[in-house]
Amino acid sequence: MNIDKITFDCTGDPYDLGLFWSRLLERPLAEDDKPGDPEALIADPDGGPALLFVRVEEGKTAKNRLHLDMKPKGRTRAEEVERALALDARLLDDRTRPDGGGWVVLADPEGNEFCVEREAST
Repeated sequence: MNIDKITFDCTGDPYDLGLFWSRLLERPLAEDDKPGDPEALIADPDGGPALLFVRVEEGKTAKNRLHLDMKPKGRTRAEEVERALALDARLLDDRTRPDGGGWVVLADPEGNEFCVEREAST
């Protein structure tokens, strides 16, 4: 079995949340997605799982039980965190260690948590 999609529930417009993730991941939303649609999709050009954003009635009530750990590509962790904050992510916790390890916990505009890990060493 393979993971086909990772689905994000949202109470706002799925297109808006998809647009945040599209900009963060630098991948386009599906061509037929439009504001007001009940869902929006970001495909992985490398064949990995797509991200699907779906409107739901109930809001988030607790900490995510599942989240994405992301590793910068072509940027430092600090640069990615700054870029995410400029896209309207919220900083929840900075767990960067003095040795440069660790991670930074952020939330997207709907409160879905994700972590930015240390960039790959060269």
